[in-house]
Amino acid sequence: MPVETVAPLTVESPSGNNILMFFTNEEGEVGYTVAHSGKVVIDSSYLSFDFKDMDAIKSGLEVSNSSSKSVTETWEMPWGEQRKVKNNFNELTVDLKEQEGLERKLTVIFRVYDDGLGFRYHFPNQPNMKEVIITDENTQFNLTGDHMVWWIPGDWDIYEHLYNETKFSEIDAISKRNHPNLAQTYIPENAVNTPVTMKTDDGLYLSFHEANLTDYSGMTLKVDTETLGMESELVGSEITGYKVKRNTPFSTPWRTIQIADKAGDLIESRLIVNLNEPNKLGDVSWFKPTKYVGIWWEMHLGKSTWDMASGKHGATTENAKAFIDFAAANNIGAVLVEGWNTGWEHWIGFEDREGVFDFVTPYEDYDLKEVVRYGKEKGVEIIMHHETSAAPRTYEQQLDTAYKLMENLGMHAVKTGYVGKIIPKGEYHHGQWMVNHYRKVLETAAKHKVAVNAHEPIKPTGIRRTLPNAISREGLRGQEFNAWSVEGGNPPSHLPTVAFTRMLAGPIDYTPGIFNIKLNPWKENSQVNTTLAQQLALYVVIYGPVQMAADLPENYEGNAAFQFIRDVGVDWEESKVLNGEVGDYVTIARRERNTHKWFIGSITDENPRELTVDLSFLDNGQSYTATIYADAADAHWDDNPTAYEITSKTVTSKDKLDLKLAPGGGAAISLVPVAK
Repeated sequence: MPVETVAPLTVESPSGNNILMFFTNEEGEVGYTVAHSGKVVIDSSYLSFDFKDMDAIKSGLEVSNSSSKSVTETWEMPWGEQRKVKNNFNELTVDLKEQEGLERKLTVIFRVYDDGLGFRYHFPNQPNMKEVIITDENTQFNLTGDHMVWWIPGDWDIYEHLYNETKFSEIDAISKRNHPNLAQTYIPENAVNTPVTMKTDDGLYLSFHEANLTDYSGMTLKVDTETLGMESELVGSEITGYKVKRNTPFSTPWRTIQIADKAGDLIESRLIVNLNEPNKLGDVSWFKPTKYVGIWWEMHLGKSTWDMASGKHGATTENAKAFIDFAAANNIGAVLVEGWNTGWEHWIGFEDREGVFDFVTPYEDYDLKEVVRYGKEKGVEIIMHHETSAAPRTYEQQLDTAYKLMENLGMHAVKTGYVGKIIPKGEYHHGQWMVNHYRKVLETAAKHKVAVNAHEPIKPTGIRRTLPNAISREGLRGQEFNAWSVEGGNPPSHLPTVAFTRMLAGPIDYTPGIFNIKLNPWKENSQVNTTLAQQLALYVVIYGPVQMAADLPENYEGNAAFQFIRDVGVDWEESKVLNGEVGDYVTIARRERNTHKWFIGSITDENPRELTVDLSFLDNGQSYTATIYADAADAHWDDNPTAYEITSKTVTSKDKLDLKLAPGGGAAISLVPVAK
């Protein structure tokens, strides 16, 4: 590797704990290093681009100018994990120019925070580079050791793989190819998807991701298990043969590295949203964070179907009204109805899926207007559902019409879906073409005051700050896998891993709250691999502003544990991670907005755990009634998953709570101020 020869430019975080050094070497190649608390965490890593019909920008570069600035601001989330977000960073901007040839220009902008850093490239307007066709972005992240890594493969089409826990040198994404139970998958090489989280031998935590993915291709990270390095590998297109096409001037997404001394600090970081632009929509009070129930889980169980042909159609007017009644009686604000519109007989397993779905025409047994009217009468919103069957061109043809219908009916939230291989063939869910489609959907929805919960999405990269109608996404292996008997469902370690990986990217629609753990009598060979108490804890641990009580209503009736779901908040004033280790356990406390109520969720993997929760975050001098939903002494995710106990006590900020979590278990706690 070439030797650094020019004195580096440096920028450090506000507290000085993180320092980035930018350098050029004798060949005119550019790179950077990162140190945390005086120790190198990212070794010399180089930056370059390859283009179609144009020489690479790699060497022969010189610094033509550099500038620095500091920013300290506080902005407010209209909804989120916390209301006020501090955005405090030091920025270094480096302008580069080729010394010979076309004398092309490229700028690199670094922002260094106390919780990590981000950097992006800017291609300015220039006569010798008007159209830019990128065949490869070569951004390196060279590690300083063989870290422990929690990873999923760099699949261009889906994020629904189980997380793997291995040393970096043992990452083998190729072995995850051709998964038989995924609707679509394409893993071209040994790469990982982001966020990818690591722990060093000396206990430092790192997570790599990207922010503000706009008109660009999603980034995977190609792995070199021998040199312990990663390099950006953008998702491509078999139709165009390139990764990204843009006209100057433009900026790439931010490449991000979160750095934390404690695992929980990764979750508390707001780096990803801070690297996005401020709210462009203004007032979005038409969207209200909410809990919801719906016609969904029953289809996965086989009780009903999305289509009418089976004779077991779920989305009937009668069934929807029953869910509305249940929601209204239980402090649940919305009902999702899937399978309401025509086309479900021909939606999966067919090549000719274009033109199949109609997003305004209901089946004959579903009166859309009457269901919406009845919901309003009961104070319950109806969440629209748009499954595209990965035919985005069909969806785009109907976007304005579909969202105009929603606007006219006063419907403010939609769940979208993209199951299957993208049509046209050769495009992938995570490439530039689809990134732009997902954005078009968000922007169109915003015009009609509609919030979007996207499934089979592009990964979240903090766009919710700019477009706060981007409320939630799937983008992980969800609850439904537990109903399919696929590889035994999601193992107990899944969600304690998700909290420190996928959740760092943004809100999750995981659909918790399954009480009928063994799924009897519907699925004898499937089950949920947690205790019931953990299902409650997920409402606090796995963040999302829309949270489903996913089970059948009859499984909640008469069950005292359902009171926690009735009570738990969905929109937060502040959030604190009280303890945790990646893949093992985590405990999170969140304070509800506009009340002084706190809620705590704690979950563990297959190992039982005894944890002590320090309540010093509570208001001094205030007493709280703590209602604790805990695993029973003999609870076990497989042997005895529904055994729980509820206790109540008065606590203050001076108290501590001792929790005993069963294997695959959890605890959920509500803390309600006692009136003085």
